[in-house]
Amino acid sequence: MRHRQAGRHLGRDTAHRKALYRNLVTDLLRYERITTTEAKAKEIRPIAEKIITLGKRGDVHARRQALRYIYDKHVVERIFDDIGPRMADRPGGYLRITALEPRKGDGALMASIELIDYLDPGSPVAVAAAPRATAPPSPATSAVAPPVGEAQATTATAAADAAEPATTDVAEDEAPADAPNESDAEVEEETPTAEAEDTAEASIEESAEEEDDKDGAS
Repeated sequence: MRHRQAGRHLGRDTAHRKALYRNLVTDLLRYERITTTEAKAKEIRPIAEKIITLGKRGDVHARRQALRYIYDKHVVERIFDDIGPRMADRPGGYLRITALEPRKGDGALMASIELIDYLDPGSPVAVAAAPRATAPPSPATSAVAPPVGEAQATTATAAADAAEPATTDVAEDEAPADAPNESDAEVEEETPTAEAEDTAEASIEESAEEEDDKDGAS
């Protein structure tokens, strides 16, 4: 009779079986979900839950006990920093076993074992729970359009400001044609003076000639 013989041999000796369990538990706590045979999933479930309980304790002795069983120290850090705090409010039952289709070839019963709060990255629930990256608003859309009255007043003011420089430029262009500059005024002032001097010299010469004529006649 098979009394007091708990557990499965799985066709392996003791050392091989223990190494298999350690590998499966390490991968389960690394990826939070693995697929294996139903018999192996049921064997590693209590072992993995004890390791998660150590992660909930969080003391140095618990960390050393986990390092004795888990192969990868980075997985141990994940257990104590992530998985343990996530399961802090749960008294037990950290894992879920789900039956799958039999394996093709030998027809072995397959199952997936995963953490109770595991979300498949491709599932609609995980997609909805994932934070969405929002693009920063562009300057064109972020600017608030002013009211219609203010927009018209701003347009009229801008048009008036643009017209004032144009009027000033036209006045500056027309100014030289209407009013002579200072150099022209000086030339005009110098011209009558020269004419007066020429007239005075001509009158002096005429008077000198008349005197010569009178002397010759006498």
